[in-house]
Amino acid sequence: MIWDTLANIPAPQLAAFITGGLVLNAAPGQDVMFATAAGIQGGPRDGALAGLGVGLGVLVHVGLSVLGLGALIAAHPEALAAIRWAGAGYLLLLAWRAWNAPPPDPGRKPSRRGDVVRRGFLSNLLNPKPVLFLLAFLPQFTSPAYGPVWQQLAGLGAIFAATGTLVTMGYGAAAGWLGLRLAGRLGLLNRIAAVMFAGLAVRLVAR
Repeated sequence: MIWDTLANIPAPQLAAFITGGLVLNAAPGQDVMFATAAGIQGGPRDGALAGLGVGLGVLVHVGLSVLGLGALIAAHPEALAAIRWAGAGYLLLLAWRAWNAPPPDPGRKPSRRGDVVRRGFLSNLLNPKPVLFLLAFLPQFTSPAYGPVWQQLAGLGAIFAATGTLVTMGYGAAAGWLGLRLAGRLGLLNRIAAVMFAGLAVRLVAR
């Protein structure tokens, strides 16, 4: 049903949406930087899993937009502020843990996959900026002439989340690979990740 509605959107317009989404996702924003930090700290697998978790968070934001809850949240600055500060606190917690973590050890048991995915999910979910972005971006490519608008929003949002997830996972995996290459010569990988997490927290609350 949703995909039938998407088929009504002119191909050039749909291609422009996908291209624009890829360009925006490729820019080093919070999601990319989070996956990069996770990859540096835990290796390619953790970087990719963090990107997957981020993508799941985007899907929640898409769902909020489709249901109209995103607009409701955006209309209440106090709600946005609460989410922003909760997200900053969570990132600072990750920064503290990374700073105090032992140096990378190939013989150490890897992080649980679910834990890494959850960290990525929460980092995105506790960021109010995707709510505002989706409210501004998605409607530009919809029209009542193509079918129910909510179906268009859901389908376009799913495409945006899928392409963004692949891009973010790629960044995380690449950062993890680089981290492994440097592990033998650089004993500060966890500290670098901690600084990145803390920087993201500051960026999140900065006006």
